[in-house]
Formats: sequence, C-alpha cells, structure tokens
Amino acid sequence: QVHLVESGGGLVQAGGSLRLSCLVSGNTFNINTMGWYRQAPGKQREWVASVFSSGGRTSYTDSVKGRFTISRDNTKNTVYLQMNSLKPEDTAVYYCTSVTTRGLDSWGQGTQVTVSS
Repeated sequence: QVHLVESGGGLVQAGGSLRLSCLVSGNTFNINTMGWYRQAPGKQREWVASVFSSGGRTSYTDSVKGRFTISRDNTKNTVYLQMNSLKPEDTAVYYCTSVTTRGLDSWGQGTQVTVSS
C-alpha cells in the first residue's frame, strides 16, 4: 500500500508559477513510476508527466513540454511538479500517482490549480 498526499495548489494569474508536491509513504520499495494526472471539470483525466524510478527518465504530454518539470527528492520521499508559464487551460485538479512493479496503482486525493486570465 502506497499513500500519496498532494499539496501546493492554489490560484495564480496566467503566466505565473506553482510547484506541486507529492509526499510518498507506505510501501515504496516496489514503485516503478511516479506521475501526475489532471482533470478539469467536464473533461476526462489527462496524463501530464511521469518519472521512472530506475534511471530517472521523465516524460511529458505535449501541452506542457517546456513549461512543466517533474522531479523527485528521494531523501524527502517527495515528487514535485514545477509549473511555469501557466495558462487558463491548465486549470484542473492535479493528482499524484504511483505504479508498482506488480502493476498496482495508487492515487492521491488531488490538489486544485486555478489559473486566471
């Protein structure tokens, strides 16, 4: 069982920045991938970014490339999503996720990000 808690969401003007944090606890030994998803009202959940435990390779959806950065701090058991040049279309609830080597998923409770125009 992996427990994830997101924080750092809030209200920001277009062009501004936010950094989301995901505190990871529980059985973290078999985590293969950490990532971020988001869901806007009336829309399906969208994958945003991922970082692999082995090697630290990162991937991003096209709409956030060059603006968002996913990173991890293993000493603090925390994964971050640095969001720069925010746009109104980035407004959504952002969820931290983990996938184990057995294919088991965990989700955080979500944190609201609102970008005003």
